[in-house]
Amino acid sequence: MAVTTHKPHLTTTTLWVMTLTTGLVVANLYYNQPLLHDMAETFHVSNGTAGQVSMLTQIGYAVGMFFVVPLADMVERKRLMLINFAFVVAALLLTALAPNIDILILSGFLLGCTSIIPQLLVPMAAHLADPAERGKKIGFIMSGLLIGILLSRTLSGFVGAHLGWRAMFYIAGGIMMLMWLLVYLLLPKVEPEYKGNYGKLMHSLIHLVKNEPKLRLASLRGALCFACFSAFWTSLVFMLKQNFNEGSDVAGAFGLAGAFGAIAAGLVGRLSDRMDSYKLSTITLALVLISFIIFWFSAYSIAGLIAGVIIMDMGVQATHISNQSIIFSLDPAARNRINTVYMVTYFIGGATGTFLATRIWGTYNWPGICAIGIILSAVAIVIHLITRKTMQRAV
Repeated sequence: MAVTTHKPHLTTTTLWVMTLTTGLVVANLYYNQPLLHDMAETFHVSNGTAGQVSMLTQIGYAVGMFFVVPLADMVERKRLMLINFAFVVAALLLTALAPNIDILILSGFLLGCTSIIPQLLVPMAAHLADPAERGKKIGFIMSGLLIGILLSRTLSGFVGAHLGWRAMFYIAGGIMMLMWLLVYLLLPKVEPEYKGNYGKLMHSLIHLVKNEPKLRLASLRGALCFACFSAFWTSLVFMLKQNFNEGSDVAGAFGLAGAFGAIAAGLVGRLSDRMDSYKLSTITLALVLISFIIFWFSAYSIAGLIAGVIIMDMGVQATHISNQSIIFSLDPAARNRINTVYMVTYFIGGATGTFLATRIWGTYNWPGICAIGIILSAVAIVIHLITRKTMQRAV
């Protein structure tokens, strides 16, 4: 049962606070990727074993989204975020202090579980925004999130090369303390609309999956795209070391190239308010496939890799924004649960991509990673095309 409550207006200040918070919190999930080789050397393990840190971080994010994010439909959201920040800081400190690879993998999982604040903020923005500008506002926040994802690699690669990989997680803990204060002072309170217990809340997720074809299709598209994205970024540091003898700082610098794609992807939020979602998604999925074809021929070309990164990130992130504009037009009272279904599926896809990359790298190296991206993006396009009639009925 839902009740009508007064909601604050989405002011410019509120939008900027949400965007900054989203970008800086989501960065916690990706600091480890350019540092995986350094972590492997610290604990004298293989790159594949170190890659489990990244994989478990993504799995942890999916777990946190599944069990925590739905609570935002029944608990005041700002309070939920402030509590969660404390657990984020604890997970970051555990990562920085990890004495062995097993604790590091565990801390990666816990960091993923706790860094779900962006998935509370995006539905909150959709809730507060004027319906005619919802896609635009979501696109703005998602641009911040995507830039946070990409520049986190640049920052951690630089810090890792000059101060060691542990320093990055101490710095991140300090950043999270500052963000707690910013959220406490400037973010409005948004009362929940759902009135019921946690068990019924979680059971309603099944109902949403069964009754929302748009949600199912968007979730599958997003998962396949993010699997491609994760496979690339997990293995990039290994390829740069093998083919160019470069380390974490160069791997992280590729995040700067990806940021250009992310900024361009932010324009999709505006397009999604007035362009057919099916046609838009067809274009963005094609970009992902094209990028991995470029990667295939760019194993020894920095310029080719940069071009591929820009195109891949534009395609993946634009697909993500388009998907979110679609799903947030569904049941307003269930936006956090709808986002839970979508994002849990999304990060299961990401963890799968990371898992495949760490397993395939040892045998097939870079061609194997490119094959993963080509196959999964092609599957996403095929599924998208054969479900055209369903999409047109649902949109």
